[in-house]
Amino acid sequence: MMRYSRIVPRNGDQPLYIASTAVVMAEIIKLLVCLCMLRSELKSWSLCRSALVKDIIYNPNETVRLMTPSALYAIQNNLLYLALSNLEAATFQITYQLKILSTAIFSNVLLNRRLNQNQWFALGLLMVGVTLVQITTREEEQPDMEAIKQEQNPMLGLMAVLASCISSGFAGCYFERMLKQSSTSMWMRNIQLGISALGFSIIAMVTSDFQAIWRHGGLFQGYTILTWMVISNQALGGLLVATVVKHADNILKNFATSVSIILSSIVSFYFFDFQPTVMFVLGAMLVTTATYFYGSADESHRRQLQHQQQTPSSIKPHH
Repeated sequence: MMRYSRIVPRNGDQPLYIASTAVVMAEIIKLLVCLCMLRSELKSWSLCRSALVKDIIYNPNETVRLMTPSALYAIQNNLLYLALSNLEAATFQITYQLKILSTAIFSNVLLNRRLNQNQWFALGLLMVGVTLVQITTREEEQPDMEAIKQEQNPMLGLMAVLASCISSGFAGCYFERMLKQSSTSMWMRNIQLGISALGFSIIAMVTSDFQAIWRHGGLFQGYTILTWMVISNQALGGLLVATVVKHADNILKNFATSVSIILSSIVSFYFFDFQPTVMFVLGAMLVTTATYFYGSADESHRRQLQHQQQTPSSIKPHH
């Protein structure tokens, strides 16, 4: 949807919506949803208000500590729009899986997490698959999109994806470290994160697009139903992933990611006249396999560690 919203032909003088405003709107929706979930968790608005005052107003240090990942998330969300304005959706979706590699590296640095041989093998498959996709990708846009295609810069899109992967890996591991060091509710953490992210998103919007917003129609210029669908999907998608990880496991999350790669390719084929090559299909298969294999190995290793930690406590010492 994001890709289509950036390249769909527009009627007359209708402008293209400004990506930075969409990021701001997504952060507002995310904050509202987190507030509702926190209220549901605490059972009343009065308790919710007390918790917000306690954790945000009287304990600003936690919010300040979250400024680093929130700034990175704000940058990342803007980079996603830039990437999908210049890359075909299937190519983006596959290349974006390099965030698994960046997450693995930062997990080692920030969380002291070691990778096993199966995970290193999966990362190798991932690199090969993404390389094949980038080398062999060929896109044939519909004739009425030819002018838009000429304005696209695949190299800029690739750089945006890579920067977004690095940002995602570091911010995710940093946020996970904070979650594990505190008993604060996940929804409260997301509210603290969202407040900072909204602030940084507004700064990015004003810095880069203030003139366009002021002169050409305000914040909501070029907005359509499709734009609001994209914004809502972007806002709720991250919270959905967090919920899946909390209530399921990495295997299911990575299985869903693998399915999304396949769906993106199918949709791109039918809606954007995307013509995948044999090497693209091979690369996509390698990335899908690596994504699922890495998540399975990670979950297996985690369960093994839990078993090792629980086993000694069940053995009674001999006197």
